[in-house]
Amino acid sequence: MLLTRWRRWRRSRPFWGGLLAVLAGTEICLLPLAPLKVMLQQGVAGIPSVLMGIVMIVLGLTAWFSPPQRNLAGVLTTLIATAALVMSNLGGFLIGTLLGILGGGLMFAWQPYAAPLPSSSPTLHQDPQGAQP
Repeated sequence: MLLTRWRRWRRSRPFWGGLLAVLAGTEICLLPLAPLKVMLQQGVAGIPSVLMGIVMIVLGLTAWFSPPQRNLAGVLTTLIATAALVMSNLGGFLIGTLLGILGGGLMFAWQPYAAPLPSSSPTLHQDPQGAQP
């Protein structure tokens, strides 16, 4: 029962795109908090990293909990991930940028399932009496 509800919830929204955006944001956000030996830059460069990471996490959660906003969230995630390449230690050593671009693309490309069309008549050009035009 619970697994069925989880699958239904997951399939009704851009789950994988949102997950990749949250992972990318977490990676970009936590990298400035790494030890000094791991960091490429110190100081002011840490502020945009944390802010971009938080915004990417929020965009991933927006795609999960408000699927109609997925197009905007996908485009913004891709733009922020690309900007992180320059502003945030090579976008989290390229891992955050690649995850963000992939997640933004998945969010933008996701489409909800369409309701099946009722097929009441076998052909569209049939007369109600059955005569062919």
